[in-house]
Amino acid sequence: MSVDLAPPSYGLPRRDRIAIAAAVAVVCLLAWLFTAYQASTMQAMDMDPAMMMAGDRPMTWTAAQFAIVFVMWSVMMMAMMLPGISPMVTAFAAINRRRREREAPYVATGVFVVGYAIAWSCFGAAATAIQWQLDARGLVSPMMTATSPALTAGLFVLAGVYQLSPLKEVCLRHCRSPVGFILSEWRDGAVGAVVMGLRHGLFCIGCCAALMLLLFAVAIMDLRWVAALTLLVTAEKLLPKAHVWRRAIGLGLILVGLLQGVPLVL
Repeated sequence: MSVDLAPPSYGLPRRDRIAIAAAVAVVCLLAWLFTAYQASTMQAMDMDPAMMMAGDRPMTWTAAQFAIVFVMWSVMMMAMMLPGISPMVTAFAAINRRRREREAPYVATGVFVVGYAIAWSCFGAAATAIQWQLDARGLVSPMMTATSPALTAGLFVLAGVYQLSPLKEVCLRHCRSPVGFILSEWRDGAVGAVVMGLRHGLFCIGCCAALMLLLFAVAIMDLRWVAALTLLVTAEKLLPKAHVWRRAIGLGLILVGLLQGVPLVL
């Protein structure tokens, strides 16, 4: 296997780097617009007298409702996660550009992103199932807001502890190292590209799933929390001194969780 990677610039012309950044930005923008539309729809429903009379009764989970919530979670995950994988997408594009120049078989970069999206769609399916169960137990309202202070405190502490764990460190290291990932995970062909995207997505899930579950601790469709978590995830993936970010975020989340739990003890 010949990967032909030249870090750290990957040898891509400036025009290609701009095109990749623009494509990622467009996909992110569309995902964010859809997420914002969903959030505004939920806000409008919250003001509906019929929904207000329904109170905290569990919603009716039909097949259509499952599908709607699944799409919501899947698109929201892509809106939050895509900014952090720009270096990986650039590295993948650089290798295939050089393969194309040598008239060797190559794969469009979008195929890799499809594999990545499949991984996070699987997480979206799991999150939908979790929301279903939390709603059935009255821990999340039909308006997708947390109703249990104990759940909120527990999720913050759990996410903070996971930030400090060895598994988090390993997954974050894979997410931050496009060169290392490509050297160890490269696969030829379109199917290989999908598998690569899927495996990179699994590392990202291992890195960020606990942070994503914090949406159950607050309000799932609260764009302020969605934006804040996006910034945290992107910062620890792209900014220098990842270990500092990882630990600072972890300690901060534990502190928030403990403060949330103080009224419960008192």
